[in-house]
Amino acid sequence: MTPSLKKTFILALLAMLLLAGAGILERRHHLDELEKTAHENALRQVIAFNPLAESSTGTLELPGNVVAFKDAALYARSPGYLRKWYADIGTEVKAGDPIAKIETPELDQQVLQARSDLATAKANYDLAQVTAVRWQSLVKTRTVSEQDLENKLGDAAAKKAILGSARAHLRQLLALQSFEHIRAPFDGTLSARNVDIGDLVEAAPSGRELFHLVDSSRLRIFVQVPQVQSNGVKVGMHAEFSVPEHPGRKFNAEVIQIAGGLDTQSRTVLVELLFDNAMRAIHPGDYASVGFKVKGETIRLRIPITALVFRGDGLQVATVGPDHHVHLVTVVPGRDFGKSLEILSGLDEHDSVIDNPPDSIMEGEQVAIASVRKLKAEP
Repeated sequence: MTPSLKKTFILALLAMLLLAGAGILERRHHLDELEKTAHENALRQVIAFNPLAESSTGTLELPGNVVAFKDAALYARSPGYLRKWYADIGTEVKAGDPIAKIETPELDQQVLQARSDLATAKANYDLAQVTAVRWQSLVKTRTVSEQDLENKLGDAAAKKAILGSARAHLRQLLALQSFEHIRAPFDGTLSARNVDIGDLVEAAPSGRELFHLVDSSRLRIFVQVPQVQSNGVKVGMHAEFSVPEHPGRKFNAEVIQIAGGLDTQSRTVLVELLFDNAMRAIHPGDYASVGFKVKGETIRLRIPITALVFRGDGLQVATVGPDHHVHLVTVVPGRDFGKSLEILSGLDEHDSVIDNPPDSIMEGEQVAIASVRKLKAEP
């Protein structure tokens, strides 16, 4: 083969290889595009939106929980049978008033045995003491040895210790016996009676609650204030609140305590208010809407209720990060507007929230955003 022919053959071969490589690359690119398209089609398609940010001034409205100033669950301290109850649901009682009487036959027998043991211990100690005194006289005449005297003195000391133990045991049983009478620890109203005459009563902590006593003359109202508004709430300031059973009526409460730190889950600070409920207008357990007068402008976020996820971890929403992975975020709700809900903490106005998330959506799941919804302000 001549050199020119050989050179032509090599060039032709290289051209064929280049054409073949270009075809392979084009085919590989096409396959990659098909795989990408198939992967995107396999992902869950979701509709996302950004929370609606609304500015407001003047009043910060937050939900609050109303609890009694004093609240006690009454249990039995001694096991037995309920012999009688003196107060029922709704009864006003004073501190120290009897509420119920428990019959404790086993404990009564233990008290009788303890009294007998105390009498025996007292007799043994008296005898040991008299013997020790007598031997102290005998040792002076060298009738008995010093060692014998020491033995008698030691025996008297031991009997004295046994006597003290018997007395302590009797006092313990008498103290338990005194709990046969269940008495009111403070002035208040019985809100529950969970036992009846003849019922078997177990001692706490395994026993059930017998009665529940509340002092509703004053009420505590606990409110979770979001971090961004927490500086506007101070001890001593007053706030108005309302409850559903008194529509249109406002009540005045005073801030008496503010927690020293934020809740790490909700990024809120716990605020306690005190309300004088002498007229018994409000009941413990009420839901209250509390309004704080704050200075400056506050930003409130609102989302449609269709975005909420109800699970055991509390009220959540599903957000989508820049990596298109799902993150379940716990939020603190504010006012309910029917079709939408105010979010006090847990979200930012720039978060991408999934609308109508399916029940099967999971933390870390990769999704594809099909469209972005634009929320509109509601009246």
